[in-house]
Amino acid sequence: MRKPVVPFPFATGTSNRFGRSSLGGGLAATNSNARVYTQAVPARAVVNAAPGSSTMVNLGLNSERSRGMMIERLRRQGIQDERVLDAMMAVPRHLFVDEGLASRAYEDAALPIGYSQTISQPWVVARMISVICENKAPAKVLEVGAGCGYQAAVLAQFIKEIHAIERIRGLYDMARDNLRALKLSSRVRLSFGDGMEGLPGVAPFDAIIIAAAGIRIPQALLEQLAVGGRLIAPEGTTAQRLILIERTGAANWHRAELESVRFVPLRAGTQS
Repeated sequence: MRKPVVPFPFATGTSNRFGRSSLGGGLAATNSNARVYTQAVPARAVVNAAPGSSTMVNLGLNSERSRGMMIERLRRQGIQDERVLDAMMAVPRHLFVDEGLASRAYEDAALPIGYSQTISQPWVVARMISVICENKAPAKVLEVGAGCGYQAAVLAQFIKEIHAIERIRGLYDMARDNLRALKLSSRVRLSFGDGMEGLPGVAPFDAIIIAAAGIRIPQALLEQLAVGGRLIAPEGTTAQRLILIERTGAANWHRAELESVRFVPLRAGTQS
């Protein structure tokens, strides 16, 4: 399945109860993790929002129905793994984005979460998780690029042990607060660090998901994949594709190219 690259729907900003916001300014693609610099509201802050917030009251009444519509769209787009669909139905995506974007949370679009980062569009999240889980039940998964914590929250619905790394301190704090708000901290072991190095002390992993594109997939992450395990990541610069790697032996990996996508560059080091 190939997803078309189309203009980002919030190129000119968004509106919230405080007026016009620059959140989302710039161009991106709906199947991208293209980044726009700004700040976002963690799930805990949204959970504790004032009762008079019309946006959140509306979502409180309709978010389950909106998620149901999202799930039906994902089915039409080819997502068939019921574990993945059930997990995405269970996680309130609107709690992971700025309040000004919450009403758009269940559209098939990447949305800014601050620090020049985005929460991936639902199709990308579902596709990547479905691929690593196809005909398998991975027990231990590593996510490189935790962002606001949404994908880790989805994984935690049916994966026993999740390890997630985030290199940007502000996003690490946001993901931690979001996961705590949904009582998922015990299911997701979140680390602040360089995702390109992985977590060698915790490896091997049954599956690895990388949420940023490198010119090549780091060898350190390939080495941390268990034999029989799968790794999925975008690869490339301007032209990028999802790459599926399956480790077939101690020194052997099988590679397959999937859809065209657009992600931001995979970077080394950390950002405070």
